[in-house]
Amino acid sequence: MMLRQLIDHAAAALADAGVGSPRVDAELLAAHAAGTERGRLSLTRTEDLPADFRARLDGLVAERVKRVPLQHLLGSAAFGPVQLAVGPGVFVPRPETEALLEWALETLGASLAAQPLPRDPVIVDLCTGSGALAVALATHRPSARVIAVDDSEAALAYARRNSAGTGVEVVAADVTAPDLLPELNGAVDLVVANPPYIPDGAELEPEVADHDPAHALFGGPDGMTVIRAITALAHRWLRPGGRCAVEHDDTTSEETVAAFVGAGGFEEVTARRDLTGRLRFVTATRCDMGAELP
Repeated sequence: MMLRQLIDHAAAALADAGVGSPRVDAELLAAHAAGTERGRLSLTRTEDLPADFRARLDGLVAERVKRVPLQHLLGSAAFGPVQLAVGPGVFVPRPETEALLEWALETLGASLAAQPLPRDPVIVDLCTGSGALAVALATHRPSARVIAVDDSEAALAYARRNSAGTGVEVVAADVTAPDLLPELNGAVDLVVANPPYIPDGAELEPEVADHDPAHALFGGPDGMTVIRAITALAHRWLRPGGRCAVEHDDTTSEETVAAFVGAGGFEEVTARRDLTGRLRFVTATRCDMGAELP
């Protein structure tokens, strides 16, 4: 069979299995099996394919039909400007979080803002998972001190692998622990987080429910347990003028805004939308600490 026909058959099988983007997935799997890039498939002749191409593609498609995440099969996931190693045991970064990344990059580059961040900022990425935000921010601003925090050994292994050579400091710690990293009190310029925020019991797609670690997904009965802990940490760690951005479930924007307000010491608390237009993360700026005094 011609390569195009093989991809057509793969796309049909994925569509029958309920995969959301069957043609794209079929092409990506075919490129992976062929050892090339998706954009070069049209230039690839059937006779130039590896001898085991058909077997490899059939095996990959069979796994995707079972709703094994595409990124697990490819071994990597794109996130903003970086390519990350991912697999079983770590949360796969999603395009929705790229809106938060864009906000963070704009914040780092806003030299004319009323309270610009320094050229060598201290950045903390909480619940870092694969290290997606930490690595992307460190790649953008090599002069920054970037600290990535998670309490999952499986996730930390991926974060260390992905951050190799970037200078990112990977820390094993529970972000809900009291008095976490007191040496950062009043010394951080930017806190970002994509924490577990799905309310317990929510129905999820098989790729998520069966393959993403539950510890990285669920944030308590209302999805807010870890978010509230993060706002308290940001209150303690951020210097005056420091910024924070926290991703949330698309049903808990108001609750996340309330968590920042309840933590005290924040201004410019703003609900923001992801690339699909859904309310997805909240940003806030740390007030001058003197403003908290009666």
